[in-house]
Parts: sequence; C-alpha cells; structure tokens
Amino acid sequence: MVQDEVLMGVAEKVKNFAVIYLVDLDQVPDFNTMYELYDPCTIMFFYRNKHIMVDLGTGNNNKINWALADKQEMIDIMEVVYRGSRKGRGLVVAPKDYSTKYRY
Repeated sequence: MVQDEVLMGVAEKVKNFAVIYLVDLDQVPDFNTMYELYDPCTIMFFYRNKHIMVDLGTGNNNKINWALADKQEMIDIMEVVYRGSRKGRGLVVAPKDYSTKYRY
C-alpha cells in the first residue's frame, strides 16, 4: 500500500519525536468501535495515552482515513501534532487544508 511505504519512509526521519505502530483491526475489536475504525487505512495520533485530534479541514478531526502519498506532508503533520501535544493541546491545526473545495 502507498501509505505503508510512506510511513516506512518517514519512520527514520521522525524517530526523535514519533513512533509508528501498525495495528491489525481484527486483533483489537474494542478499539475499532471506540474510534469508529472501518477504513483499511487510518492514521491516528496519540501523545502520552491521549488521543490528539488534527483539524485537516475535512470535518473529521479524529483520524486521517485516506492515503497521504507525500512523505514531507506526513512529516509536517507529525511535527505539528508533536509540538501541539507537548503544549497540552488536544486539537491541532494541520499545516495544509485538505478540504475538497481546494482540490482541482
């Protein structure tokens, strides 16, 4: 998958402030219902066992449920999440707006 390759590619670059885990949805059914995980590709962010929401302009601040193909965009989002969560924020704003009105 595209997203797996992007995450694997950025893992070395973000190792100082982020850890990437791959979770099998079949192994954690309670987690699936709690966070409404139905998509095959979902990215969520946690900091000290607290779920960090990201405002991407899509309306769903809980998770990213599409594949980000650009490694630098993924690094930028992870960096914003890290900086905001260190300051105690539960919701951070992504550096790029992913709403459909800007897709051409």
